Amino acid sequence: MPLRWLFLILSLLFATAVPAQTPGARLTVQGQLFVETATPKPGDTVTVALFFTPEPGWHGYWENPGDAGLGLQLEWSLPAGIAAGKPRFPVPQPLLIGGLMNHVYEAPHAVLIDLKLPAAIKAGTQIPVSIAANWLACTDKICVPQQDQFETMLTIGSGAISSEQRKRFDAWRAQTPVPLDRAGRFAVEGKRLQIAIPYPASAPLDHPYFFALTQNRVRYAAPQLAKRSGDWLVIESEAGTEPGPIEGLLRIGDGQGLWVRSVAGTIPKGGSAVATLPPDGMSNPADTDTPPLPWLLLAAIAGGFLLNLMPCVFPILGLKAFALAKAGGVESEARADALAYSAGVILSCIALGGLMLLLRAGGQEIGWAFQLQSPAFVLFLLMLMVAVTANLAGLFELSGLEVGGVLTRRPGVMGSFWTGVLAALVATPCTGPFMAAALGAALLLPTLEALLLFAALGFGIALPFLLIAYVPRLRSMLPRPGPWLNGFRKAMAVPMALTALALGWLLWRQAGDEGLWIGLVAAIMCLLLLLGYRRVSRTWRFAGAGLIAALLGVYLAANDWLPDQAPGSVDAAIKTDGIAFDETKLAKLRTNGTPVFLYFTADWCVTCKVNEAAAIDRAETQRLFKQRGIAVMVGDFTRHDPEIARFLAARGRSGVPFYLFYPKSGDPRELPQLLTPAIIDEATQ
Repeated sequence: MPLRWLFLILSLLFATAVPAQTPGARLTVQGQLFVETATPKPGDTVTVALFFTPEPGWHGYWENPGDAGLGLQLEWSLPAGIAAGKPRFPVPQPLLIGGLMNHVYEAPHAVLIDLKLPAAIKAGTQIPVSIAANWLACTDKICVPQQDQFETMLTIGSGAISSEQRKRFDAWRAQTPVPLDRAGRFAVEGKRLQIAIPYPASAPLDHPYFFALTQNRVRYAAPQLAKRSGDWLVIESEAGTEPGPIEGLLRIGDGQGLWVRSVAGTIPKGGSAVATLPPDGMSNPADTDTPPLPWLLLAAIAGGFLLNLMPCVFPILGLKAFALAKAGGVESEARADALAYSAGVILSCIALGGLMLLLRAGGQEIGWAFQLQSPAFVLFLLMLMVAVTANLAGLFELSGLEVGGVLTRRPGVMGSFWTGVLAALVATPCTGPFMAAALGAALLLPTLEALLLFAALGFGIALPFLLIAYVPRLRSMLPRPGPWLNGFRKAMAVPMALTALALGWLLWRQAGDEGLWIGLVAAIMCLLLLLGYRRVSRTWRFAGAGLIAALLGVYLAANDWLPDQAPGSVDAAIKTDGIAFDETKLAKLRTNGTPVFLYFTADWCVTCKVNEAAAIDRAETQRLFKQRGIAVMVGDFTRHDPEIARFLAARGRSGVPFYLFYPKSGDPRELPQLLTPAIIDEATQ
């Protein structure tokens, strides 16, 4: 017989041996009913609180009481059309009595419940609220069932909340656990259970303890061990009698907790031990699941497909349009070209994703498009784009090298393959509306599943060209090859030249004036070498190899002189009269009741810059922020910033843009990745 049932039977036997509780009798754990506002507006969500005060030596129970005890039981009497939400309990404490683990409250505590009112209800309507509550009050020797009837009357009105009630309910909300916005992982080996919970290495932690809500997944009375491994907190204990996912509450400090849901996965190795909460008790008074893999794969494919509409991919679309135009309607050429391009995109996405996962496993705080945070890589792309522009403009041909098929007009699958590689490198700064969740989930999934997500992203980027290659009707819409191709080819040099200019600007932002001059000199040297190659390529058989060696020498020399960071570079926060991102400042602003518009940007993120020009930096938006007293906080991710990377990863994001609005109280609201002034206006109301 389970210990809990034995405990309940003994409690009921005891209850029959003592006088039953009578109305008005003294309760050893007394309850009171509070409402945040007695005059809610139509359609409001009204928070009510059942506030319990245990007498010294007595305690009540959490919703999963543990090995013994009984959780709070509520029976509502509400008018039709009004629904009561799930009770929200504060963080409990463990209490070991006679080998039985109890999840209890020894101090005053409030259980919060939200009531949703219909929008069509008329002003002045009175709403009776009645709750029949049953709970168990215990000491270390005795338990007494308790019951009471709580009643109040709501009157539909203005929705006003007094400052006293606002302060009281905000304090109670602060004691309830915060939903963790990423799923944890669990693994069972024999009788040992391990739960890995995403938790930033820099975040404070005071005597953690895991309270399992899911029944019989953990042996409640077993000791718990904890360790920190990078940005993970691993709890180890003894497995219960039931297999399957585990949901519960992680205590991270005095009165602070996180809701955790877990999925089966790999547990991080190594780490340093952390002291957990003693099981004999201490008298100290983002609920989201990772979606199933098939949905994540569909989201990654959709995100990659939509990425073709982003400005950062436009120059590559020009190259592909040129290649498809050359192929005309020839089915075999179109399919070979599309497959080679797709292979280049997919393999590059897998390589970039794998490198990101490898670096993160080694303790590096990086996100998607991390390569563009490196001035050395930006310099490489700058020289490459100069070469592509010169090639499209007809200034040179790499006729002696097969690799010359890279981004040139000569036929062959190698050119398409390397165009796909370049597409992946250039497209990564953008994260479409479906990519954020998929890329964030990739940081949590096992390695093979994560790499499959990156492959799906690459497939989505290549999908339009695969459709053109394999759908005859679409392919028949392409123009036939002709003399117009030469003019089209030169026209495509324009977006490539603009991309090179943008990379030069980015290099200046990352490495300052010195970096810009070094980049310009490298670009000019690159162009001169390409023009010189045109002159000697017909007479010198090793001209191609000599060109590559010379270009490599220019790049290595320029990279050696390149500063890692611009001295006194302009911060994005200064440009918008905002506050540079700082979690401590953010917490202080929220404590003071200041609404905050927080956004993360980067100079290499074209979508970010478009949003800023079209929505955030607009005069009407800036006036709106001032009128509503909204503080603007900016996280500039142009250069590598571990604090920003941790913040994004903790919210299931691996890149920018990312927009959040923190109201005066309550949970933050996430804004879409494509903004307009109207969207910001609506979200910040």
